[in-house]
Amino acid sequence: MKIVFHYAAGPRLAAKLAAFGAEALDIAICAEADEARFAGLIGEMEVIWHVLKPLTAPMIEAAPKLRLIQKIGVGINTIDLDAAAARGIPVCNLPGTNSQAVAEMTLLLMLATLRRLPALDHATRSGAGWSIDPAEQDNWHELGSRTVGLVGYGAVPRRLAPALAALGCRVVYTCRTPKPDAIGEWLPLNALLEVADILSLHVPLTPETAGLIGREALARLPPNAVLVNTARGGLVDQTALTDALEANQLAAAGLDVFAEEPVDHTQPLFRLPNVVVTPHIAWASTATFARSIAVAAENCRRLANGQELLHRVR
Repeated sequence: MKIVFHYAAGPRLAAKLAAFGAEALDIAICAEADEARFAGLIGEMEVIWHVLKPLTAPMIEAAPKLRLIQKIGVGINTIDLDAAAARGIPVCNLPGTNSQAVAEMTLLLMLATLRRLPALDHATRSGAGWSIDPAEQDNWHELGSRTVGLVGYGAVPRRLAPALAALGCRVVYTCRTPKPDAIGEWLPLNALLEVADILSLHVPLTPETAGLIGREALARLPPNAVLVNTARGGLVDQTALTDALEANQLAAAGLDVFAEEPVDHTQPLFRLPNVVVTPHIAWASTATFARSIAVAAENCRRLANGQELLHRVR
C-alpha cells in the first residue's frame, strides 16, 4: 500500500516509517513545501497521512488511487470534505494522540508570556541579562491566583485544568453544556470573557467559531488579560488582536496558530514585544508522533483487510 506522509520527518521518525515496509506499507515522506515531490507521488498515492497543508479538491482529484485520508491530529478544517465525499473516500482523525503535547505547550505559552521569556532569553544571550531596565519588572507576572478561562472542554483542557488548579489558578470554562466531572466553573462565553485574566482557546474551527474572538470579545476581557491560542488561528480576528496589544488593552498573547500559515513574518503582530509565537507545533512531540503513527498504520491495515476504520469522521 502506497502512503504519503505529507510532512517533514527527522531521522528517527523517518527510520520508524521506513520500518513499516516490512508490513507492505510503503510510506513516502514528502515535506509540505516540496510541491514537485508531491506531484510525483500523488498519482500512485493510496493513502495520505495529512497534517497541516490544505488538502484541496484539485489535489484529491489528481489522486485517482486515493482510498483513505488519514488526518495526523484532530482538526479536519484543512481537508476538502465535500471533494472526499464525492469520491467516497473516508476521512479519519486521531483524537487524543496529541492532547498531552498541546496541553503542555499551552501551559508553556501562558508562562512564557507572563514572564516575558523570549526577551529575557535574548537579553541574557546578548550579555545584557544583568543590566535589564528595572522598568521591565512591571511586565513579570505569576500564573498562580489568576482566573484562566478555557473556551472548550475537550481532551486538552481536561489535561490542562488540573495543572492550572494545582498552580493556584481559578479555572472557569465554557462549552455547550456543563461537564459534571470538569475542574472549574462553567460560565457562558460572555461571562467567562469578563473574568478571564488568561483566555485559552480549545475549540475546532467551524463556520460557527470562525472569528469568535473579535473586537467585542477582546473588549470584554479584564485589563491586562492574556490570550493564548493553540487551537486554530481562524478563531481570532488577528487585526483586532494586534490593535488590542498595541493599545495595551491586552497585556500579552501566546500564539501557536494563525489565520494564514505559513505566516508572513513582516506582519505588525510579530513586532510586538508582548507576543510569544511558535509555528503551529504545539501538537508535535516524539510521543505524539509515536502514538499517531501507530493508529494511522493500524487504519491502513484495516483498509487493506476491509475492516472498520478507527475514528472515521466522514
